[in-house]
Amino acid sequence: MLDYVTSSGTSHGRTAPAQRRPDLGDGSFLNPILPGDHPDPCILKDGADYYLACSSLQFTPGPVIWHSRDLVNWSPIGPALTRPIGTVGAVDLVKHEGRYFLYLAAWRPGRATIHVVQADDIAGPWSDPVDLGLKDCFGASHVVAEDGSRHLFVNGVRRIRLTDDGLAIVGGPVHAHTPAHSEHDAGPSAFTSPGPRLIRRDGLFYLLRASAGAGAPAGEHVLTVARSPSLFGPWEDCPFNPLKGVDATWSTSGNVSLVEGLTGDWWLACHGHEQGHRTLGRQPLLQPIEWGRDGWFRTRASALGRPQRKPRWAQPCPGVPALSDDFSGQRIGHQWSFFDAGPDDLQRARQGNRGLLLAGKGSGLADCSPLTCVAGDHAYEAELEFEISGAAQGGLALFHDARGFVGIGIDGDCMHTYSYGQAHRWMQQPVQGRQHRLRLTHRRHLVSFHHATSDGCWMPNPWLQQVSVMHQNTFDSPHSLRLALFAAGAGEVRMKRFTYRRLDA
Repeated sequence: MLDYVTSSGTSHGRTAPAQRRPDLGDGSFLNPILPGDHPDPCILKDGADYYLACSSLQFTPGPVIWHSRDLVNWSPIGPALTRPIGTVGAVDLVKHEGRYFLYLAAWRPGRATIHVVQADDIAGPWSDPVDLGLKDCFGASHVVAEDGSRHLFVNGVRRIRLTDDGLAIVGGPVHAHTPAHSEHDAGPSAFTSPGPRLIRRDGLFYLLRASAGAGAPAGEHVLTVARSPSLFGPWEDCPFNPLKGVDATWSTSGNVSLVEGLTGDWWLACHGHEQGHRTLGRQPLLQPIEWGRDGWFRTRASALGRPQRKPRWAQPCPGVPALSDDFSGQRIGHQWSFFDAGPDDLQRARQGNRGLLLAGKGSGLADCSPLTCVAGDHAYEAELEFEISGAAQGGLALFHDARGFVGIGIDGDCMHTYSYGQAHRWMQQPVQGRQHRLRLTHRRHLVSFHHATSDGCWMPNPWLQQVSVMHQNTFDSPHSLRLALFAAGAGEVRMKRFTYRRLDA
């Protein structure tokens, strides 16, 4: 089994120009701050450093912790979880009395609960996850009350007391606040509430709640705010609720994170779907907010889709490393994670001579737990050079979940074509040899593949696939369309080189 790269094992340079980047190089930035699917961003301020964690869903390892000194350029440190515990979402990254804690929801069939991991150093090692033993709770937000006691707020605006070490609960959930009703709460648009986020400013606690209308498209949310001088209430609802701006580029949604800058400025992070590019998933967005004399803040959603000035205190810092990988190191790169991994799936990957050896699993793309990475560009090209051994099938794909994917797989006899979650047996073509190259080209939601044997010429696969509908609203699952390398069947696949470059849309 391979270790996963952390800050001590990776050399971060400037963000590769082959990928979309938020920093425009002139003191301004353009959303998203992390291109591609990184939902529910939570930002922790720790002195002059900022750390970010996002929901990792059914992908392991994760969540990855990111670092920045300007809120715009983020570089990965490493994952806080390296084994699967379920579908991980709605995380809260906090620092309390010198220790770091990550509270996260974990969904398994029939149960939703809260886990916590802790570390003395943000780079780890992180502890094994502790199950807090809660039932039907998610969206935890950690907060320290005015009396110094520790609490979590969860879905339904419920408060749960924590022990002083933050690793166990005291009693059960207590209802904390009932937001005022509005016309948005009526009829088929009755709101459901994930866990709120809380901050403390100028002696007041602010409770930020992202609410989703049941009759609205998946991912559509509005923000409501309440405040109180005491964590135990009573709470006063913001007179401007709900806070929802209009932006032609982004549909904002999900939990929000409020964070203070180094000079008293404040910023709001949330995720959003990009107009015309829902397949990229929920991408983190950043915007400045303004506090009024009345103690309430205002958002400026119209700024999300155009360049904005970076924080004036911003320090130079690296951005996201390149997705390209020659698999030459002893550790697997931060960009890779397994979909729906079982307890032993991470042991399927090991370092070998001339590349990453990935043991086969399942019978095809649907059940092999592929190794995936997040793509954040509107158009791109990806190539994979690999070698198959035994009765394995190896390949390259775009993968949403086990029901939705497109890709090419090659075994010792033929090339398999996958489309919309199915293997098209009538599209099988004979191939020879064990060493192959595959190229995936994604442009304007049209995906094409080319194949070459060893150092031979590229030959087009005749199947052109349209993937614009492969997103959350179609499949009713919160994933994005990810690049995927896979190994299925008995045997293994040696991944020799993966290259990625952005194309003009």
